[in-house]
Amino acid sequence: MKLTATEFGQLDNTSIDLFTLKNDNNVTVKITNYGATITSITLPDASGKVEEIVCGFDTLDSYFSHAYQANAPYFGGTIGRYCSQIKDAKFSLNRKNYQLAKIVGANNLHGGKVGFDKRIWEVKQYDASIPTVTMLLKSEHLEEGFPGNVAIAVTFSLTNENELKIHYHATTDADTPFTMTNHTYFNLSGFKANVEGHWVQVNADTKQVWDNTGAATGENTSVVGQPDDLREPKQIGAVHQAMKDGFEHFYIFPDKGFSMAEVANFKEPESGRTLRVATTEPGMLLYTGKYTADNLQRENGLQYGKYRGFCCETHRYPNGPNLKNSPKSILKKGEEYDSTTIFSFGW
Repeated sequence: MKLTATEFGQLDNTSIDLFTLKNDNNVTVKITNYGATITSITLPDASGKVEEIVCGFDTLDSYFSHAYQANAPYFGGTIGRYCSQIKDAKFSLNRKNYQLAKIVGANNLHGGKVGFDKRIWEVKQYDASIPTVTMLLKSEHLEEGFPGNVAIAVTFSLTNENELKIHYHATTDADTPFTMTNHTYFNLSGFKANVEGHWVQVNADTKQVWDNTGAATGENTSVVGQPDDLREPKQIGAVHQAMKDGFEHFYIFPDKGFSMAEVANFKEPESGRTLRVATTEPGMLLYTGKYTADNLQRENGLQYGKYRGFCCETHRYPNGPNLKNSPKSILKKGEEYDSTTIFSFGW
């Protein structure tokens, strides 16, 4: 097991780092402190062939290309101050009204114009003998319209059990909407095909209802007996066909009190690769990249695009600041935000 650090590029006269975490089983994860972004995950298939399984780039400059910025798929980024859409880009808190940037139509998305995924994070510590790196960020009062000065830490760890653990921690000096996630797109086939051949299981019988703008209404609905009921494994492509659309579903898990539990698993039959997702969070946005532009690719020609990657965005409820029954969507002064998600790989 080891960790190495190299220069990834220059931004605003600042050197940007790339950290390579590797375990003893040929699993490698690369993370840059620009956006606390996962740029690459490689691992073997059932025959031992090591391949790339996530969307990302090998150079910092590629994250600033016209094609990528025009599509804005958030490949691998750490998302904050608040994930997903906030209706009409506004909320009220403690008898004050707050206006946010309008990112998709009239709604706010993923923290605003310059969310955490577009910030340079401070590298707090890493150990060359242990594949773990911690990054820090300070988000100031009224940054992107959100109240409170918030101190954030995210720690990425890779184990010899082939687990990528992501731990989020934050404190604030004023009440503020707050939830974080990682926006990595996975393709367990090594991008030999899109993700429609993957099998998926999600341990939830309920999802949020969204309006035609993509914002949660506050109503939740049962998926039992519906095409998007994933409590038993289903092939993604078959569900796409039945829904006549891709996934952009926020699944709500049975109340687990913010304790760790396995919530989803995926399998790609041809490669034999598997992914299990465990989290302390109350829900997960399953997204199959239906808006990802087909002209995006890694520098070596690895092709991305529609349905070429799926996301498992574990976080608090979308539009939570505007919903009455949204658990822990407000980080209060004096409280600590503590969240962990674990991606476990197999082959």
